[in-house]
Amino acid sequence: MWLLAASCCFYMAFIPMYIFILALTIVVDYIAAILMERQSGFRKKLLLIVSLISTALILFAFKYFNFFSETFSSVAHLFHYDVAPFVYNIIIPVGLSFHTFQSMAYVIEVYRGKQKAEKNFGIYSLYVMFYPQLVAGPIERPQNLIHQFYESHDFNYQRVTEGLKQMAWGFFKKLVIADRLAIYVNEVYNHPDKYEGLTIIIATIFFAYQIYCDFSGYTDIAIGAARVMGFRLMKNFDRPYSSASVTEFWRRWHISLSSWFRDYLFIPLGGSKVSVKKNYLNLALVFIVSGLWHGANYTFVIWGALHALYIIVEKLLAGKKTRNESFSSSRLIQLQSSFAKSGIQKLTKQVLTFSLVCFAWIFFRANSVSDACLIIISSFQISFSLSDILIVTPSVFYFSLVGIFALEAVQRFMKEREFYDLMINHPRWVRLSVYHLLLIVILVFGVFNNSQFIYFQF
Repeated sequence: MWLLAASCCFYMAFIPMYIFILALTIVVDYIAAILMERQSGFRKKLLLIVSLISTALILFAFKYFNFFSETFSSVAHLFHYDVAPFVYNIIIPVGLSFHTFQSMAYVIEVYRGKQKAEKNFGIYSLYVMFYPQLVAGPIERPQNLIHQFYESHDFNYQRVTEGLKQMAWGFFKKLVIADRLAIYVNEVYNHPDKYEGLTIIIATIFFAYQIYCDFSGYTDIAIGAARVMGFRLMKNFDRPYSSASVTEFWRRWHISLSSWFRDYLFIPLGGSKVSVKKNYLNLALVFIVSGLWHGANYTFVIWGALHALYIIVEKLLAGKKTRNESFSSSRLIQLQSSFAKSGIQKLTKQVLTFSLVCFAWIFFRANSVSDACLIIISSFQISFSLSDILIVTPSVFYFSLVGIFALEAVQRFMKEREFYDLMINHPRWVRLSVYHLLLIVILVFGVFNNSQFIYFQF
């Protein structure tokens, strides 16, 4: 009850009235899941459809109504019909897409018989509203989280300190790296007609790290805060920019969302068990919907479509490579193997993957499709003047570079470990020195200007 009350207060700190929207979703899905367990066949499926549609309608009304109204009006004009779009200005509830997807996951799992309907209304409400991950994930599955609300969580010194360390690392990524990078990125992307060449390329790379540090920073804070209280949330990021393919990137980036689309959209559409053409069509649909999930704007649709194109091309090339290898000589295979072992091939793939991801980020960050096109065209006008790059104060630019290098250095040592495991084998005085230094860096070099986490808007 204490956690539920705290979660309500946390959510109402944004717009208090919006708590009733969340309550409506919770009540509908709570009742639907209980009734679903008592039914079978058509009635059970009907309850699932009612639950999903009611949740989706709330998401549509707040996030997508204006977008589709304007799109319908534009299409009507193409056929010479004068239809004025009906739009209304309304603030989107914070984290709306996250908690609606978490609610959908619950009712789908109950329908599939993989999760029992939760009879305790307070426990189910807490599953949807658990404040560490309420507004920006990770999007939890009921099997991982609900049972934890029934468990006793006694004070554990090691667990508490591990959670605090992970939170500190998250604050470092958000305040020291992401928010400082945002100063440079916002200047370029909000004035795309003023900059060109290397300045745009640097701003795009900076945005790639900004959005990663912003979102993964929040995830670390959420997971760490939950860990302090004894709860285990799923891992949401796994060094995505070290990926050697876009397919691998999506196994490492926003894991809770990509696995949600895989389990609840891609596999129900047939997954990889359908024809090649339909498989590619399903991939395109999933990524376009994923783009729309991020925002009601064509920039996000194009961003999703680009990633679908990347993965489809990778699959085509992988199939072609498999066919060609059957005709290769043993000598050629030995040379390729030696080349792969040298690490050059992997590094080349990582650089190519990062470049493709950065190109797609242009559409994600641009304020409009026309701005994105202007940015892409301007990026080819290469200029190597230092004065052209230092569009903000030198300290902001150089500290941004230092922050990126610090991030990569720490992640290189982390590999499969979490941040709190890095210093575990070092003497106490070394560990304490590092932790104090991290806090000092956050307080001295952090950007504190009431900036919001990027994914709160989703």
